[in-house]
Amino acid sequence: IVRLHGLPKTIVSDRDVKFLSHFWKTLWARLGTKLLFSTTCHPQTDGQTEVVNRSLGTMLRAILKGNKKSWDDCLPHVEFAYNRVVHKFTNMSPFEIVYGFNPLTPLDLLPLPDVASFIHKEGTSRAEFVKNLHERVRNHIQSQTEKYTKYNNKGRKEVIFNEGDWVWLHLRKDKFPSKRKSKLNPRGDGPFQILKKINNNAYVLDLPSEYGVSPSFNVSDLSLFTGLTAQEEDALDLRTNLLQEGGDDGGGPWTKGPTTRAMAKRIQEEWVHAPKKAHHTFQLGFDSSPSRLGVV
Repeated sequence: IVRLHGLPKTIVSDRDVKFLSHFWKTLWARLGTKLLFSTTCHPQTDGQTEVVNRSLGTMLRAILKGNKKSWDDCLPHVEFAYNRVVHKFTNMSPFEIVYGFNPLTPLDLLPLPDVASFIHKEGTSRAEFVKNLHERVRNHIQSQTEKYTKYNNKGRKEVIFNEGDWVWLHLRKDKFPSKRKSKLNPRGDGPFQILKKINNNAYVLDLPSEYGVSPSFNVSDLSLFTGLTAQEEDALDLRTNLLQEGGDDGGGPWTKGPTTRAMAKRIQEEWVHAPKKAHHTFQLGFDSSPSRLGVV
């Protein structure tokens, strides 16, 4: 990339260990490149790159067949062929978009090339030609995007959360394999509070460290927590009042929000590290039986 196009302004990648390493971040910070990371297990963030990689993989499989060890020798030829083909989305080839024309191949030299087609691409006329070409490509992309958006959003409802909202988290099998070992295991957990709104499609949750994953999630993995029943709210208020009467709870994390498995874990950790004199008050004020936890 650097050899052909120079240093990029931004790099979009997933959260692989290599891309999150101190060396990688330091290297690109010194080169002035901003690193943009996708949300975990959400390849749609860099969807166009995923589509290109899928197309190149299909072409390599068709060429290599049984000789898989020579894939790196075939990759430049596959890349050249891909960049020379007209794409439906842009209605032009990648070479035409970048350079203004398709490069010649040995097969193109059989009939003599039309030299007149290159005369107007010099100097000012070439700049105007490329400018008009990019404008046509931009309009075509916009038209195709609107068509795909209308098709994909058919029947969908836009969901937007705010900081401080409580949401249920969908436990995807590829992201939480240990929690989806059985078909009878819950497919969701929470509710968790939204700490930060990155944009309308990505949010940072107050996720306990025991989950071992990034706390940023796509909106497709979240659903709004509608609240507790009146009986659960009364029980929660009773526990909160009993804790506050002791005067020594220090405003622990259990004083706000619904009581969930994640909250129960934090209460347990807080209780382990709390002074012994506060244990008696804590035991009176909190009922950790499974029937009192709001879980999926």
